[in-house]
Amino acid sequence: MQLKSLLASVAALALVGAAHAQTKWDMPTPYADGEFHTVNVRQFVQEVKKASGGQIDINVHSNASLIKHPDMLRAVSTGQVPIAEFLLGQFGNEEAVFNADNVPFLAAGYDNAWKLYQAQKAILQKKMEGRGLVLLYSVPWPGQGLYTKNPVKSLDDFKGTKFRTYSPFTARLAELMGASPTVIQVPEVPQAFATGTITVMITSSSTGTTTKAWEFVKNYYTTNAMHPKNAVVVNNRAFQGLTGAQKKILTDSAAAAEKRGWELSRQRETTANKTLADNGMTVHTPDAGLMLALGKIGDTIAAEWLKAAGADGEAIIKAYRGK
Repeated sequence: MQLKSLLASVAALALVGAAHAQTKWDMPTPYADGEFHTVNVRQFVQEVKKASGGQIDINVHSNASLIKHPDMLRAVSTGQVPIAEFLLGQFGNEEAVFNADNVPFLAAGYDNAWKLYQAQKAILQKKMEGRGLVLLYSVPWPGQGLYTKNPVKSLDDFKGTKFRTYSPFTARLAELMGASPTVIQVPEVPQAFATGTITVMITSSSTGTTTKAWEFVKNYYTTNAMHPKNAVVVNNRAFQGLTGAQKKILTDSAAAAEKRGWELSRQRETTANKTLADNGMTVHTPDAGLMLALGKIGDTIAAEWLKAAGADGEAIIKAYRGK
């Protein structure tokens, strides 16, 4: 009986140890469950849980349900949450290098976007480290295009419009186009159009399908202005609290999520453009004159960004352009 009691005690202690070994994290993300970024995040956390034998269990809170998007960087930096996903450009005013992929027409198209990311990555990691964070992976949105209620041909058509923006650089773009920038989060876009709070927006065709843009606008212009990236980061203290094997599981799963995410983004752009058209929207190739004018605005924003980013910005551009 004593032996049985001893064995039972050992078994109980083992169960307690196993329970303590489990890491449970809450993870806020900004976008809806149907969005490919969120789909990718959910697959990432499932793979982490499976590979760790359930030792790392991450609960995803999508659609900014746990923490609002503008508060996510601070929340994960301070340890309020251990892991989060957010749009880098959302915090471009805090870290200029976060805006590298938000400079309009600097790196149009996926091949250029990937090249820019490789040029930006080391500096991006360093900036995250300075905030007590570890960059796990980063995935771009499809090329950003313009949504309008009425057809447009020139910059004059945007003057005085209420322009939905989501970052400091898209706000600057709207200003230079003669529009009035208005920050609206994705879940609020349909209502904002319905009430006239906004009449124009720049975002991907992916977001356009998520918000059912055809219900409130009729025109989409494939400007492919830029490919802003989302970043998934983990608080460094939380990361250091993992075992070596667990850290490897997290980073290996993140590498797989990054590769998968870039491919999902490409697929999403193709299918989303088709979905917009299938639902009655006119998908336009922008007028050459409009693109030329937008390109000049992009040059202005790039010059402003380089002043703000300083040596870091110059290093990114040099690496990107191979100079």
